[in-house]
Amino acid sequence: MESTRQQKVSRLLQKDLGEIFQFEVGNLFGNVMITVTKVHVTKDMSIATIYVSLFGTNNKEDLLKNIRHHGNEIRYKLGRRIGKQVRAIPELKFYEDDSLDYIENIEKLLD
Repeated sequence: MESTRQQKVSRLLQKDLGEIFQFEVGNLFGNVMITVTKVHVTKDMSIATIYVSLFGTNNKEDLLKNIRHHGNEIRYKLGRRIGKQVRAIPELKFYEDDSLDYIENIEKLLD
């Protein structure tokens, strides 16, 4: 169970990372839509696990590798935004959120 502090930091990271993907680093990934769906932060606030939904691409694996490749640049931009609100900027670990694909598959099976 996450503490209140972890929940607050998770919400802050989700909001700011969403804005970073939308406005600041969109040119790095081409004409795709990247949505931050969930963020989990460890108890010591050193690692943030970020789940992203990827739309507008057929090759999600390559896009996810590209996001991970630019992870330090994204972390730097995040630090510029929230540096005064947290003690240390957590290490960012990106994963694909496939819950929408799972829901779509269940709906196809039910039909």
